[in-house]
Amino acid sequence: MGADNRESLVISDVTKVFGDGKKSVQALDTINLTIKNKEFVSILGASGCGKSTLLRIVGGLEKPTTGFVSLGGQKVTGPGPDRGMVFQSYTLFPWLSVKKNIEFGLKQKGVASAKRSQIANDYIEIVGLKGFEDVYPKALSGGMKQRVAIARALANDPEVLLLDEPFGALDMQTRGLMQELLLQVWQQSQKTVVLVTHDIDEAIFMADRVVVMKSRPGEIKEIIDVDLPRPRDYRVRTSPLFLEYKARAVDLVRNESMKELDMDKLTTL
Repeated sequence: MGADNRESLVISDVTKVFGDGKKSVQALDTINLTIKNKEFVSILGASGCGKSTLLRIVGGLEKPTTGFVSLGGQKVTGPGPDRGMVFQSYTLFPWLSVKKNIEFGLKQKGVASAKRSQIANDYIEIVGLKGFEDVYPKALSGGMKQRVAIARALANDPEVLLLDEPFGALDMQTRGLMQELLLQVWQQSQKTVVLVTHDIDEAIFMADRVVVMKSRPGEIKEIIDVDLPRPRDYRVRTSPLFLEYKARAVDLVRNESMKELDMDKLTTL
């Protein structure tokens, strides 16, 4: 599924500085990025490169120091129902069942009980949790909790789904299965998706484009266009083209990580 030609999300000259004076830290420096409608973009970089800060700015949870973000031509000024966010921590309400968690945002918007029940049931089916409607989060595995979080975000019908290391707390096997599930859900939901990750395999496997970030302050170092066929499953990870993309991304990220560690000094020890 390719992106259409409409601009969904535009990041224009965004910078972010935390603090002021001598104690200030520049997290982002002049980020410009246009993401098309229905496109899946991964933002890849080492820890501390500002990728999560950028996602929070897109989500309206942080304000840029300069520049702006627009969605469908409208400037982003704060959180909104047009953007759904999923974090590494599951952020489920422990006192609500799976179904009630998914319905929560719809209830807040005043959606009628029968309608929100139908929507929740549809997403429970999509994320493979049928039979767990009345189960509470404490009885779910990590992967199941994250499926609920994704279903809850999508149930509100956002234009853009923003994912901040959503599978970072999962074991490798569960993580791989969740990546495949998310791609299937994306194919069905037709949403624009922005995924922040430090996992190179994950970034390439999921995305149409991989945006590789420089280390502090965060800038876009390079954008890799991923021309792998869709739908994708685990077997694509061993294809020659996937391995080419991976080698390129490894070089880019490693070079930035070496700068951060100051490898010249380390090699003299």
